[in-house]
Amino acid sequence: MLSSRAKYALRACGFLAERQREQQEWALSPEIAEAEDIPRKFLEAILVELRDGGIVESRRGRYGGYRLAGPADRVAASDIIRIVDGPLALAPCASKTQFGPCSDCLDLRLCALQPMLRKARDAVAGVLDGYMLSQLIRDRRARRPRAARSRRQHAKGEAFRSK
Repeated sequence: MLSSRAKYALRACGFLAERQREQQEWALSPEIAEAEDIPRKFLEAILVELRDGGIVESRRGRYGGYRLAGPADRVAASDIIRIVDGPLALAPCASKTQFGPCSDCLDLRLCALQPMLRKARDAVAGVLDGYMLSQLIRDRRARRPRAARSRRQHAKGEAFRSK
């Protein structure tokens, strides 16, 4: 399951990708936290992890803040998730980067679950490795008008009118 930290990291990076696209490179953590509804202290710790992982850059001072370290079309969702949550595999025996036997495994060579878990890892990695931040911001932009329209209809009671 994807942790809240990973979801927040993806949302923060999506915000930074949009800023990059709009030529507004640096963003302060309070600005990101407010825009993405992320607890500020939690976000700051996540941004440090992302900086240490090479996804974002930080700069101190009056014109400082955070920005993506590279182009949004070269940062995969899997890169962000791996930095924040670790391997994509459901179990250590299926991990490519942190392989090991499960704590309750009697004999890894006889494990009937490992092939299934590897297929699940490969399927998830296939999607997330190919899903770039540039796609995330395109998807966000495509959904915004619909979500705003839906909220307006709900506020006016249009969503609940009988047919």
